[in-house]
Amino acid sequence: MKDKREESNNGRKSSATASSSVHEMDIDESEMNDPFQALMEKAGNHGRYQTFYNYVFVAGLAFAGAMTYMNIILALNIPDHWCTVPGQEQTQFSIEEWRELTLPKQQDNRGKATHSHCEMYDMNFTQISDWSSWNISQRTNQTTVCQHGWSYDTTWFDSTIPTDENWICAKDLFVTNVFVVGRVTEVVGSFIFGQMGDSLGRSFVYYISVVFCSVGRLASILCTGSYTWFLIMSGIVGLTVNSLFQSPQIIGMEISREEDRSRIAFFQSVGWSVGTTLMPMLFWWLRHWDSFMWLSSLPTAMVLIFSKYVIESPRWLISKRRFRDAIVQFKKIAKINGRTFDVTEKELTEIYSRNTHEVTFGMASLFSGWRLARNTIIMGFSWCVVAVSYFTLVLFASRMAGNPFLNFLYQSVVEIPAYIMGRYLGDKFGRRFTNAVSFLIAFVTCIPIVMYATDERFELLMIYLATFIKFLNALTFFTVNLQCLEIYPTCMRQTGLALGTILANAIGVLAPYLVYLGTTVDICAPYYILGTLFLLGGVGVLFLPETLHKKLPDTIEEATNFGKHDKFFSLPKAPLAQDQKLATEPELTKLNQPAFGP
Repeated sequence: MKDKREESNNGRKSSATASSSVHEMDIDESEMNDPFQALMEKAGNHGRYQTFYNYVFVAGLAFAGAMTYMNIILALNIPDHWCTVPGQEQTQFSIEEWRELTLPKQQDNRGKATHSHCEMYDMNFTQISDWSSWNISQRTNQTTVCQHGWSYDTTWFDSTIPTDENWICAKDLFVTNVFVVGRVTEVVGSFIFGQMGDSLGRSFVYYISVVFCSVGRLASILCTGSYTWFLIMSGIVGLTVNSLFQSPQIIGMEISREEDRSRIAFFQSVGWSVGTTLMPMLFWWLRHWDSFMWLSSLPTAMVLIFSKYVIESPRWLISKRRFRDAIVQFKKIAKINGRTFDVTEKELTEIYSRNTHEVTFGMASLFSGWRLARNTIIMGFSWCVVAVSYFTLVLFASRMAGNPFLNFLYQSVVEIPAYIMGRYLGDKFGRRFTNAVSFLIAFVTCIPIVMYATDERFELLMIYLATFIKFLNALTFFTVNLQCLEIYPTCMRQTGLALGTILANAIGVLAPYLVYLGTTVDICAPYYILGTLFLLGGVGVLFLPETLHKKLPDTIEEATNFGKHDKFFSLPKAPLAQDQKLATEPELTKLNQPAFGP
């Protein structure tokens, strides 16, 4: 019996060893070995502090920041307009009959003849004293630009910035240029503040971002009378708007469990969508752009009330070998989580004694090896596709026929189920598979839009298809954002995310012009371009490594080797518990002593 038991035990050991050996062929040790998680477990990596942080600084700030960032789109809406022609008050004509008499026709973006927005017939209709004997043959065929200002359709808006300032006709690119300036300053800001987040700290950039976004947007409300100052204030918002969302999310992920990473991305995405969903309802209720802008911009500044709960990422501090500062942050977290963090600076130094402080060279470090450079290029292109399609669809929604608030609302509401599906698919089948399938389905959806967009009979179908593309775009954004956070190392994580947004906004400059092209020239044109981008994006992301069930890389070396053992045609597997334990035991022996129990 004894021999049989020994044989059975040896068999189990051999089986476990073989299983471990086989599994480690597919997963690099650096993708499992994460002593930081044991440190976070002592402080609490899934406690009250993480819950509070995720609700206030991840979801709450995303909610407020989304309104501050996006309210300008609705405030710059250009309703239907036409030349004001005096004389209607002397007649019994309706507004439509008067427009038919006084305004020439032009072709719209569907090729349909409509009344001109910017020209009128060159004659004085107030001089006609006897309308009963006047007929249309007496009207001149000469046209001129609007001589008496413009009239605006007030069905949905009592006022917007363009209606108050007459940013139309000769000034019709004023609105487009505001969006372009915003994209340009986002590129500049992402470059500056993205690298500052990795060099000076996430919390430092967080404070700058909240102040700049709040002050810039609130000041722009007061500067509409001066187009130059309005552009400057709008540009200030663009400088820090990306880091406003990036810094809190990165900190949240770096102080939480691996299995909570998609949950944190979900928190931020839902916060964004709730903000953009409530925002059009607020404008629909108020109807005036100025009161709407004030109410939708103030919540971002109010987040500063919770500043005493802001921390610096201890993971980032350790990557900079600032062990004493890291312990201070660990203790802040542990206090709120009801735990005790007793690890000393000396012990923390010994745990990370094998890690040397890497010298980085800004964004150039993201191209330091073939694998990392390839990942960086593909991630950058994915960001470009997501950004161009997102802003094109959002801006286009406000210019589509029907209720502009509901059009905007539909495109925001569909984001929430998209994030739910993105989180489920990403955690079940992996980020790579989810991203690629979403891109490719979006490409297929563009085909019927191109075929039928010019036919007004399919107007409702076009709205539904565009909304479905927005659903897929939100799903892809969720996955791309999560992939980006998980592929780059701690020492370059915010820089990597910033590079993606730099490229996205550099290409995103085209979005306002795509909308201008679609609304004034050819309604199908934007979808030709978007469809091509979706196809290229879907193929490209298949060559990214899978990040599900992998630890966050901490060094450039780890990021360079990330996904080295992955197979192209495979779905991710969760690592065996025994593999994780064996990988972390050597570095964490000290933390298992009774003196350091929680």
